[in-house]
Amino acid sequence: MRCAITLSYNGTHFLGSQAQKSSKNTIVGVLETLLFKLGIESKIVASGRTDKGVHATAQVCHVDLPQFWQDLEKLKRVLNSMLPPSILIRNLKKVDDTFHARYSAKKRVYRYLIKAAKSNPFENDFVTFIDSLDFIKIEENIKLYEGRHDFANFMKLGSDTKSSIREVYRAFAYRHKGFIILHFEANGYLRSQIRLMVAALLKLQRDEITESLSCKKKYKLKPAPSNGLYLAKVKY
Repeated sequence: MRCAITLSYNGTHFLGSQAQKSSKNTIVGVLETLLFKLGIESKIVASGRTDKGVHATAQVCHVDLPQFWQDLEKLKRVLNSMLPPSILIRNLKKVDDTFHARYSAKKRVYRYLIKAAKSNPFENDFVTFIDSLDFIKIEENIKLYEGRHDFANFMKLGSDTKSSIREVYRAFAYRHKGFIILHFEANGYLRSQIRLMVAALLKLQRDEITESLSCKKKYKLKPAPSNGLYLAKVKY
């Protein structure tokens, strides 16, 4: 039986979501270790990978369960009792055998949280603090990302991809309870694409972002910190 898992996690102390041969300290690595203890030996497939320090409010994975695990509510309770408090399974549900957490996904929504203030130890793992910024400029420039573009200048070196073209359906900025939230919704993303898009919004002028998007000129950018980034929703 194929099962879809929706989970939230605080990625601060994990080496990303993807399973790694060198370490079990990833979201998928921790989950697979616990599933193995429960007699579930199938590999977990996530909707997409999140980098070290990136969080998720609704990551989606799928796993194939053996015949003896039919009670999904019980499995959810057991797993949540075994998982560290930084990972929470929100939902477990049976899906069609053709469902694929990654390839069946139509859209992925990310949010990036910024606070225009000096950092504090209680929020520092979850928000990017910037002393001062021009919200109006960010609000206007983030719209440049909407549409189908070649994001070759917005991906980390070493990316393993056949094409750097992606379509961003929505990109906007808004204020909420003292935070500045950047919203991105696309069919997919390149490695560190969102963090580089955020860095461009914070560092570059409008014409420079346009040049980067048209691949006319590449500006040297350091990806925005991972702690402010959240995978918020996967749409199927």
